[in-house]
Amino acid sequence: MPSKNHTPPSRRAFLESLSGGFGLLGLAGMLGSETSSAAATRGPHFAAKAKHSIFLFLPGGPSHIDLFDPKPALAKYAGQRPSTVDLRTERMTGGLLPSPWKFSRHGRNGVEISELLPKLAESIDEICVIRSVHTFNPTHTPARSLMHSGNIAATRPTLGAWLSYGLGAENRNLPGFVALSPSPFGSLWRAGFLPSEHQGTHFNHAETDPEKMIRYLRNTQLKPAAQRTQLDLMQALNKEHLDAAGPDAFLDGRIQSMETAYRMQFEALDVFDVRKEPESVRAEYGTSAFANGCLLARRLVEKGVRSVHVHFGPGQPWDDHKTINKNLRERCPEMDRASAALIRDLKRRGLLEETLVLWGGEFGRTPVSEAGDGRDHNPYGFTMWMAGGGVKGGIAYGATDEFGFQAVENRMSVHDVHATVLNQMGIDHERLTYRYAGRDFRLTDVQGRVVREILT
Repeated sequence: MPSKNHTPPSRRAFLESLSGGFGLLGLAGMLGSETSSAAATRGPHFAAKAKHSIFLFLPGGPSHIDLFDPKPALAKYAGQRPSTVDLRTERMTGGLLPSPWKFSRHGRNGVEISELLPKLAESIDEICVIRSVHTFNPTHTPARSLMHSGNIAATRPTLGAWLSYGLGAENRNLPGFVALSPSPFGSLWRAGFLPSEHQGTHFNHAETDPEKMIRYLRNTQLKPAAQRTQLDLMQALNKEHLDAAGPDAFLDGRIQSMETAYRMQFEALDVFDVRKEPESVRAEYGTSAFANGCLLARRLVEKGVRSVHVHFGPGQPWDDHKTINKNLRERCPEMDRASAALIRDLKRRGLLEETLVLWGGEFGRTPVSEAGDGRDHNPYGFTMWMAGGGVKGGIAYGATDEFGFQAVENRMSVHDVHATVLNQMGIDHERLTYRYAGRDFRLTDVQGRVVREILT
């Protein structure tokens, strides 16, 4: 006698006859882990300045000393090791290493920026350069987790997942949180203990053809009406199982993923195809994978995606333990070009005011040398920047010490960064919570301050 939860063979056979390949199921499997609890969103706590967020993430740790935080004292004391820079680092370091790059003032307030970033210099009046960010972990994996989730453990929900959970999706035909990365850093877009529908959906932006970027995007064996019939049957069976067996977080997440996958296949062919952009626009961004990611981020927020993370990759290319000057000379042009193009493009389309752009890595680099011509990891003080979304442009906020090692003025922790981003999206970071394992969790844990000095 079959159990109450057993699907009769006849219905299972019918289901299998409708499956018609991996089109729907395969895409659904990409849309989130199934470690969720009941789905819920909260809505904004107050009027938001921004509707969307874009996080341009540079894994490895870009050198603030060479890009945004000029330190002339490095040249004055080159090779020396004053007591103020005798701080613990991940690897053995030597004396002070000057930056060879010239800095000049740009914009209405004369913000200093490196010659390596001429395009961003032209857009500096839209950018708030934050020179006083600090963290506490000097190792890549936990530091990346901290930057994305507010915790070094690779189990907590990430920023994009919290935004999706707190605000929901504007466009039900697309995921609320999209992660663009040529590397499988899955933990950086996880939903953690949040409902799994809020997990970031990953795509490799090194591809420009949506059908190569998104596996199983098109169902070549069933027409849309037949797919809908298939999905309705599968969802009915799932609901029957839930009614009989009780709440099932795994199955609840799968149900949500399958619905999103079905709707997404019809819109994604258009939205994810950057080749449809005018040649002049594509030329403005450039032809690199990061350029594709930045352009795609604009297309996604334009279509109502809540949160987009663009990862510069693959690997951790900004991890310059040696030959840093050569590496920056080769790497900065594509980052500079695409990042600045994103700001300009958002502005001329009227999207910059409602889109908060965040730029940075998991930490910065040391002012002391490693291996003679490199810089080690530096969590004590480094630079991030924000643009749009109600943030003051054309300013530099905070400061590191005279050598650029530690944040000393208007210090801004990762929790402060997260609290400020949430605030601009209409969320009180202390009120957006989720009960798990017997207590209420939030992105900023028990810390975080909204840095109102940088807000309009």
